[in-house]
Amino acid sequence: MNVAARARAKDLKVALLEHGTMGGTCLNRGCIPSKVMIYPSDVIREIEHARKLGVEVSIDNLDFKKVRKRMMELVIGDRRSMEEGVEEDQGLDYYHETGEFTGKHIMKVGDQKISAPKIMIVCGVRTRIPKIPGLEDAGYLTSETLFDIEEIPDSLVIMGGGYKACEFAHFYSTFGTEVTIVGHNRRLLPWEEPETSQLVENTLSRYMKVYTNRDVTNVDQAEGLKEVFHEDIGTGEEVISQASEILVTTGVQSNAPLLNPGKTGVKLDDRGYIIVNEYLETTQPGIWAFGDVLGRTMFRHTANYQSDAAWINAFGERRVPLDEHAVPHAVFTYPQVAGVGLTLSQAMETGRPLLVGHSSYDSTAKGYAMAEEESFVKVILDGNTLEILGATVAGPHAAMLLQPIVYLMNCGDRTYRPIAASQVIHPALSEVVASAFGRLHDPRHHHEHH
Repeated sequence: MNVAARARAKDLKVALLEHGTMGGTCLNRGCIPSKVMIYPSDVIREIEHARKLGVEVSIDNLDFKKVRKRMMELVIGDRRSMEEGVEEDQGLDYYHETGEFTGKHIMKVGDQKISAPKIMIVCGVRTRIPKIPGLEDAGYLTSETLFDIEEIPDSLVIMGGGYKACEFAHFYSTFGTEVTIVGHNRRLLPWEEPETSQLVENTLSRYMKVYTNRDVTNVDQAEGLKEVFHEDIGTGEEVISQASEILVTTGVQSNAPLLNPGKTGVKLDDRGYIIVNEYLETTQPGIWAFGDVLGRTMFRHTANYQSDAAWINAFGERRVPLDEHAVPHAVFTYPQVAGVGLTLSQAMETGRPLLVGHSSYDSTAKGYAMAEEESFVKVILDGNTLEILGATVAGPHAAMLLQPIVYLMNCGDRTYRPIAASQVIHPALSEVVASAFGRLHDPRHHHEHH
């Protein structure tokens, strides 16, 4: 949509193919509906946490219908305004179906053939369903179908241990569902820092059953419930988890093969994602690709950034290489977590000398006031240049606390000197970030140096 709107503003003739709902993953089955659902969950956990502060509160009623209505109003409103814009524009041909390439720069759409000198492939990904005996018969939800349900299930087994599993587990557990997470990896959120995974697992385990390092062997049905059989990858110990619903969040697969890209000279990698150069151009000149279909950083804000880069590289005076050194992300689970750049183990692989800083929320007055005993900030720097290489925040307002670090990573020499030179409002949570930079030590020796 970003590129189509820009092309129309330049009065170029545009064909837009969309085989799903207008607005793609983010609007219809991703960031936007899930955050409208999850914010009430944050409020519920905050109310419970208030007991630690000496505030006794009780929750009288959870109105899922109202939460769902607010969610749908936003999603459908945004989707309609996009659809109307597309329908009213005479210079834009909108095809609501899947097209496929039949030759160089030629696509077959229904019984028509269309071609253009410049093509952008932004077809995204879909949930990958694992081949598990009995799963199809039992039936399951995915993040594509989840938002259509009108009643909260009594119990739910979530297959997967990534960000979707952790976000949906947080939501359903606060609305009274008995949740079980069955993750294949050794830890939840395997891409995060180990301390983050541990904190999220410890916290979620208070409200649900969390299994990691598990293989799901088969799915069965008994007495109106779905049964998920899973065993420990190490010991082989088997557990049967029963629930009224199963949610599959075991990863995604590329939609690119559906378009037959080989016919137009666009190469895919061995996982079916589109191969592009640093200018987002595919192996076929005149065809660009960006977003989730590259199989890298699957975030809406990254796709927005890439859409700008692809547009400039396709239609601008000069080419601009992609800069992916500071891609931030957040996971809206409980606690909220956010990260940018490299994790410590990735930074160690670079062989650079490193400095690491760590600070817990409750080492500051505001964090103590909030009774945040386990939340923390971790920062990773180049030991020689003091360039910020990565950072992680786990705790309330993680996404907001992380963001200033992202700005610093895109400024000047990318060091933390502006923080060292700044007064930090006291007492405020931003002191936790400043304090992490004030406690740097060599990760190989644990003494601190200033």
